[in-house]
Amino acid sequence: MAGRSSSGVQMAPSVTEQSVLLQEAVHSLSVEVLKAAASDSALTEDLALALLKRADLQPEVLEQLSKNGSVMKGRKLKLAVVQHPATPRHVSLPMLRHLFTFDLMQVALTPLVPADIKRAANDVLITRVETIAVGQRLTLARRASGQVAGMLLLDTEARVIHAALENSRLTESMLIKALMRSAAPAALVAAASHHAKWSLRREIRIALLRNEKTPLARALEFARSLPPALVREILHGSRLPARVKACLLKEIEQRGG
Repeated sequence: MAGRSSSGVQMAPSVTEQSVLLQEAVHSLSVEVLKAAASDSALTEDLALALLKRADLQPEVLEQLSKNGSVMKGRKLKLAVVQHPATPRHVSLPMLRHLFTFDLMQVALTPLVPADIKRAANDVLITRVETIAVGQRLTLARRASGQVAGMLLLDTEARVIHAALENSRLTESMLIKALMRSAAPAALVAAASHHAKWSLRREIRIALLRNEKTPLARALEFARSLPPALVREILHGSRLPARVKACLLKEIEQRGG
């Protein structure tokens, strides 16, 4: 990219010239030109982000960019590199550990990110949950993936649990898994028992009838909505207190079951 003086001596390009050359390079179709641009110490964050907007980038170009220490310091670039679908796994996976909490959430929710990278981002998020502030946990509960919301159902804060129950990505199986855990908090059981959506579902009612923290009034209502034979089967392996089980069995007998 160097120019020549009138005497024929090769001269380094000026800063302006270098910038123009790099702007042209990031739009090149040549892999070698792109690799040279990606590794250039004069590459700016804006040009690197423009480069990363290209869907046709080759993995070797992305790897060169990830090694460019003069530009790979900002969070925007690290996030963009991880989110690019062509970034090699050996580049993106280690970089996940250096992303901010909400950047990890964004990675896990980006459609074009490979599934294994999304799972890894969720795993890193889950390991961080116990160390982040309640306000961040609330945001994650509302907006993060179903896996993260499912884990936050076991949070110590009732408001975080309520937010996770409203997460549109939370699935029935995730909620059932949380309810079946011995460590399921009473706040989760109470919230699920009264939730306008979840408490109406048959499988959720069955899971709640197996949980020892389900209030008697709700357990009676759920038992009345199920066939007596099924209720007996559920109670056989349920962790409900003996007195609650006795009330439910009495209810079945009174129904002529």
